[in-house]
Amino acid sequence: MSEPLQNLVQAARNNDESAWDQLFRNYQLRLFSYANALTGNRETAFDIVQDSFARAVAHIGGLRDNAKFGSWLFGIAHRCCMQHFRRTKRETALLGGERDQQAPESDGPDPRDALLSAERAQALYALVDQLPLAQRSALLLHVLGDFSLEEIAGISAVPVGTVKSRLFHAKRALRKLIEEENP
Repeated sequence: MSEPLQNLVQAARNNDESAWDQLFRNYQLRLFSYANALTGNRETAFDIVQDSFARAVAHIGGLRDNAKFGSWLFGIAHRCCMQHFRRTKRETALLGGERDQQAPESDGPDPRDALLSAERAQALYALVDQLPLAQRSALLLHVLGDFSLEEIAGISAVPVGTVKSRLFHAKRALRKLIEEENP
């Protein structure tokens, strides 16, 4: 993390609202992209980003190293996503029936689509959505979040070897799904 960002984190620790505002602007898109890709629902992703920052503000004292703010914040977002899935699973069990899998809404261009045509990106994300949650999460953190294996391990609260395994299996499964789509 750059020194200016570390200074922002320190200012945020001292309850500087403008520092929090700047941190939010620096991380909101990456957090949203991760949560949206993981949940497949824009509204849920917005809620997760908001909840993640609210928790970060409340628990900034628990951050040991200002340089690790990004991975710490993504760890909070990851836990918010997992809570969402647990809550959804409980609600589904109580109500009986299948969980409503909503497709991501598209009321505007997604910045990630600049790398691929909108059609190819949508097809790729549909394939990523087929991966098991743990593999999908590791892959998205690695690709979208640009986190190292060690950082992903910290965010996911699993050993580095588990992250390596999840990434390996996610890439292999994704490759197989792509081959099946394009024989």
